[in-house]
Formats: sequence, C-alpha cells, structure tokens
Amino acid sequence: MKVHDLRSAIELLKTVPGQLIETAEPVDPHAEISGVYRYVGAGGTVMRPTRIGPAMMFNHVKGHEDARVLIGLLASRERVGLLLGERPERLGFLLNKAVQSPIDPVVIPNEEAKCQEVVHFADEPGFDIRKLIPAPTNTEEDAGPYITMGMCYASDPETGESDVTIHRLCLQSKDEISMYFVPGARHLGIFREKAEKHGKPLPISISIGVDPAIEIGACFEPPTTPIGFNELSIAGALRNEAVELVQCLTIDEKAIARAEYVIEGELVPNAYVREDQNTNTGKAMPEFPGYTGEANPAVPLIKVKAVTHRKNPIMQTVIGPSEEHVSMAGIPTEASIIQVVEKAMPGRLLNVYAHSSGGGKYMAVLQFKKSQPSDEGRQRQAALLAFSAFSELKHVFLVDEDVDPFDSNDVLWAMNTRFQGDVDIITIPGVRCHPLDPSQSPEYSPFISDKGISCKTIFDCTVPYHLKDKFKRAKFKEMDPSIYASSLFNS
Repeated sequence: MKVHDLRSAIELLKTVPGQLIETAEPVDPHAEISGVYRYVGAGGTVMRPTRIGPAMMFNHVKGHEDARVLIGLLASRERVGLLLGERPERLGFLLNKAVQSPIDPVVIPNEEAKCQEVVHFADEPGFDIRKLIPAPTNTEEDAGPYITMGMCYASDPETGESDVTIHRLCLQSKDEISMYFVPGARHLGIFREKAEKHGKPLPISISIGVDPAIEIGACFEPPTTPIGFNELSIAGALRNEAVELVQCLTIDEKAIARAEYVIEGELVPNAYVREDQNTNTGKAMPEFPGYTGEANPAVPLIKVKAVTHRKNPIMQTVIGPSEEHVSMAGIPTEASIIQVVEKAMPGRLLNVYAHSSGGGKYMAVLQFKKSQPSDEGRQRQAALLAFSAFSELKHVFLVDEDVDPFDSNDVLWAMNTRFQGDVDIITIPGVRCHPLDPSQSPEYSPFISDKGISCKTIFDCTVPYHLKDKFKRAKFKEMDPSIYASSLFNS
C-alpha cells in the first residue's frame, strides 16, 4: 500500500494486526491522552510501567468534536520499518541512502492542496488556535498545550534556501505560539537570527499530521545535512516521489500540502515570552531524557495569521520521552554515523543502534568487525567518528559481529565478558553535548564548566583481535524451529 500522507499511513497500519487501536471513550486533551498512552505503547525513557505497543487513535476528544488525536505512530521500530518499507535493523542504511539521493519538493496549486480544505483567518471574530487545534498537554504540570509533531518550515531571508525542523511549540494565547530553539542546533534558528538582525519577521508554517517519512527525515542535523540542505528532499528519496508543498494564504512561505493542519504565522523580531506565563509551574513539558524540562524564561514568539486544515482533521502528537522520539531522532543518528564511518573505513561497521535509553541521541551501539590484526584500534576510531557525526552523542558501546546491537541483554553480556573498566573505557571530558541532560551541569560536578558540557565515553566491549579464537560463543545445531514452535503453540 502506497503511503503519501498521514491517512494512508493509518490505512496501512489497519492491515497489520496489533499496530493500531482506536477508542471512542471521551478523553480530555489535558494530560489524559498521554496518561492513557503511557501504558499502551509509549516505551522509551517514560517512567515505568510502560511498554512498546500499538499506535492509538482517540476519536472523542473533549472540546474538539470534529477532530481526532493520533499518538504513537512511530513509537515502535517495527512500525517505522512497516511505514518505510524496510526491515527494522536496516533503517539506518535506508536513511543514509536517502540522504545521498535527495529528491527536492515541488509546489502544487492551492486548489489541489488537501490542507486548505477549511480556512480560519486570525482576524475573524472568535478566532482561537486553542479551540481549533486539540493540542494536548503531556502532564498536568506542562506550561500549556504543546504541538509536539509540528513540521516547522521557513526560509533563509538572505539566500532563500528552505528547511524543515521540529520544535517545542506552546500555545500561549488565541493567536500566539512560543517556539523553543536548542542553542546552535537547528537551521531555523539561524534563519530567525538573520531576520531579527534586520528587524524583520520570519514567515513560518507549521504542518501537523504528515507522511511519517517527512517526520523522520526532518530530524537530521549537521554535518550530515548542512545549511542549505532541505530535509524534505530526504522524504522525497524515501518515497521516490517529491513532497508536495503549497503556497500559504497569509504569509510568503510554503506548507506541506497533504498535512492535516497548517498554522501560518511569523516569528516576531525581538519578541520573547516566558514559556509558562499561563501556568507558573516552572515546567515546560517532558523531554526525551525522561525528565520534565524547565520552562524557558524567554522564548521567541510566533504571531499566528491563519489556521487551515483538512475536513475532520487528525491531530498528531507525541510523548516527549517516548519510543517515538527514539525513532525520529535515533534512526537519522544511525544514518549519520554509518555515513561518516563507512567513508573512513569501508566494510568494518556492520550496524548501529541509537539506543532507546538515550532517547535516540545520547547512546549508540556500534557493531564492528575486525578482520585482520591492523583492524585492532580501528573500532575506537569508529567511535570517535561517531561523536563527530552527531555532536549530541554522549556514550558509545562497541561490540563484535557476534553481538546483536539491538538486544540490550546481548550488549550487556559483551560488557560483562569482554570488557575491563581499567582497560576498555576511554573518556573525553569537557565536550559540548546537549543541555537537556541534567547531569551535564556545573551543579552536578565542579569539573563541568557550563550547562551542556559532558564527558563523552567509549565502552569498548570488543575482543582484542589476537584473542578472538578464545572468545567464541557456544555453537548450537542449526534447526528449523517453526515445526516445533507450531506444535508447542497448538498444545
């Protein structure tokens, strides 16, 4: 089944048992949607009990009778593989190939754009984005309703080059949204700074509910996708078909034509608000490391000009620390590592897993093959390359070809039988990482000079090449288990 938007992705999931469930029970978008889905399929770094499970559609959202809310679309690596047409363990390789063969987006006429079937202008009486969009809160402490799966699209005011990224967007009033930027990390932050320098607003569209290929492709970061690289072209390569854009109605910018919702607005120059100005909780929302982020005292402000949407739209959302973040951030991270290591030492890196416990960002497991004596030490060079490929990576675990990098028990087995702490740990202190890790702060250690500074660490759980013959795993007879498994099941 061909997937080209959110609705076709949902139809595909309906054909596979256990990948999508729906409920007609009334649910309040204030904390209840995430409260339910935590048990159904959130996974990731969400506080236990939680698990990997199906995506979930809420068909009766209080206050939004004409809309539905979908959560957990990408909260399973198996489901991502299904939606992208690839085996789960090969997704990093699929994305690496897509980055190297991009297909640029195209613009279609407004009358053909599904996202503009219904139009609400901000100057109309009674306009209120909080009533139009069923944006949930993840917890009762959140700074407000958040759009967590908004594809933010803007263009460089100097070069005209465009890009798409995902940001923390909090609904602040009937026509205002705050937008959080991780310092120095995203292309749109540079676009905003350029516009602000000249005292001009930056037009921006926010597309919600799109083809999952777009959501995955939007999560690449430099150096894999440098300034000037439109990440919508990655989604085009994944589908072998250009992403369709449409001209916005109130601003000089494009939006994703098949989106469920589009918010049109402008980032106002030199306009900042306190993120929790409506709740005063001091909290923003749960973030990927598993902790609730602090409310930022001054975040840039978007002035909304219009909201357009499909008939009976579907709001897509995500729990910040869930497995969905692991899929969106982690698989592009794997592709970035594969690309840089393969260029430096072809054929030695067999696979990469950006581990769930690091939210897809902090921890990677590299499966490395040593074929000759001179390969000894190259595994550590591969780890150093991984750090350069993705700057927010904190820990790298190195394992041999007979260890499954996607099986945490197997990785820990390698650590317990092929690792000595005084020999196989390599530390690189004082390196910039990611500010959302609470241990990366001067309060945690006097040796940390600034928030976001970390000690990057390599755990080399590979067997020294000259000892490989002494570390062979027990060999079992090759059998076809299907006959016996079937008999056991039937009994």
